[in-house]
Formats: sequence, C-alpha cells, structure tokens
Amino acid sequence: MVSSPHEAMHRIFQHDTKLFSRVSKVLGCDIPVPDSVTILPTDLTETGPVERRVDTLLRLDSAEHGDFLLAIEAQGNKNLAKPASWAYYTAYLWSKYRLPTALMVVVQDHATAAWAQQPVASGPPQLPTLTIRPLVAGPHNMPVITDPAEAGEDLVLATLAAITHAGDPAIGDILKALSTALRDQPEVVADPIIELIAQGLGKRSANKLWRNLVAVDLSFYKSDLAEEIRDEGRAEGSVNTYGTVILTVLEQRGIDVPADVRERIAECRDLGLLHTWLVRAATALSAAEIFADE
Repeated sequence: MVSSPHEAMHRIFQHDTKLFSRVSKVLGCDIPVPDSVTILPTDLTETGPVERRVDTLLRLDSAEHGDFLLAIEAQGNKNLAKPASWAYYTAYLWSKYRLPTALMVVVQDHATAAWAQQPVASGPPQLPTLTIRPLVAGPHNMPVITDPAEAGEDLVLATLAAITHAGDPAIGDILKALSTALRDQPEVVADPIIELIAQGLGKRSANKLWRNLVAVDLSFYKSDLAEEIRDEGRAEGSVNTYGTVILTVLEQRGIDVPADVRERIAECRDLGLLHTWLVRAATALSAAEIFADE
C-alpha cells in the first residue's frame, strides 16, 4: 500500500514543477530553471499484463540547455527489485519520448539513501550495458532549515527538506520554522504546504507536533488539516462535557461513584454511548447500572 509520506515526497514536484532546479543546486548538479515544465502521464504500462507506474514524471523544456524527462520516485526503504524497475522506467521513457531521461529518488532515512545512491548495472561486471545511477535527495544532503526567514525564502524547498528530515532529531525546530514562515502567507500558498507536510510526516510522532503547530500558530487557516484538528477539538469538548454531566447527575442523586466507574467514563470517546449512560444515570440505583447490558 502506498503510504502518505511516499505520496508527499514526489507530489511536491507536481505542486511546484520548477522545484527540481532548486533541489539540483542543493544536490550539487545545478540544473538551470527550464523555460517550461509539463507533468506527463505516469502510466508506463505496455500492451502486456504487467502494470508499471513511475511516481511523478516531468518534461523540462529549455531552449538554451535542451529538453529532458525527469522521473521522480519516492522510496521508503531498501528494495532490491527497484533498480530493475528504475532501469525499465528510464529505458522505456527514453525510447517512447526520444528524450534524455533522468531519475531522482527521494528518501527519508540515511540507510535508504546510501543504498539508492549505489550504481547498479543490468549486465555482468565486464558488460555493464545499462547502469542506473539515480540522483538521491534525502536527509544526507537536504538542508536542515530551522530559521523562519530562510524557510520563507523558498517555502516549497523548505517543505521538501522537512519531509526528508522527518526522522531527524531537529524536526521540531524545522517544523516550528515552517509554521512561523507560513503565518504571513495567503491561504492559497499555505494550505497545500500544510497538507503536504502532514502527509509527508505520515505516522511519525512529528506529525502530532505539526498538528499542534497548525492548531496554535496557523489557527486562522481553513485547510483540511486545520479543519480536521478543529473538529477533533469540538468532539473532544463534547466528550468531556458528557462525562462531567454524567458524574454530576450521579453525585447529585447521592449515588457513590467508584474510581473504576469514573475511569471508564473518562476513557470513553463514543458520544452515542455517553448519551446512553447519561439517560441511565437519571434513574440508576448504582453507578454500575449505567453500564447495564454491556
């Protein structure tokens, strides 16, 4: 199953199609900004039954420096079968479009970066007919941006850097710099970045930190993530209110409420069940009776 970090690591290049030129400078190959960039179909399936799809495919056109294709792959971990797939992608694209084809792999950990950087030849050692040597972007070479001013200079590049450093000990400072830099941005700029970062962090603990920063620093935005956080807050408030009312009803009726009952009410997050318990609390002869038939 494709993970949300996987999607964020390559879709960001669709969000800002000229991002690669800025990333290439960071990675030391300095590809000039193209005159235009076209997002191409990613389906590389032929008439046979095997389906093959590259993650993101761009055509970079430049009158001065020539045109070429850029295939972008997001890689979550080592996969020994991948170099063969990458070789297929680049050879097929080269053959189909008759354009030079480059491959960039985006990763989130040092071990995967070290593996992905190694050249792999399709032929035997004495005949390395086709060699795959992708450009790799990851925590080993992307900048750690903890200065809001620096993040604000190129928000999309800073976003990609944050995603590649999702497991870095400095991720808290990185995310805080980004949330600060986004405060003065219009929603049309901030919204996709907020969502890309949340997607790129996936299930890591840093995602909770980002959600907290969005809730506090960027509370005025109406992005999907911000609305989701607000909905969670409203639901949590309703849950807490129900729990308080149930205990109040029982106590006002002079019914003893043991610690285990209080704990069970406090831990419940089902509004429908809490409503049932509240109705029962009005007539129950003991606190335990509100849990009848459960």
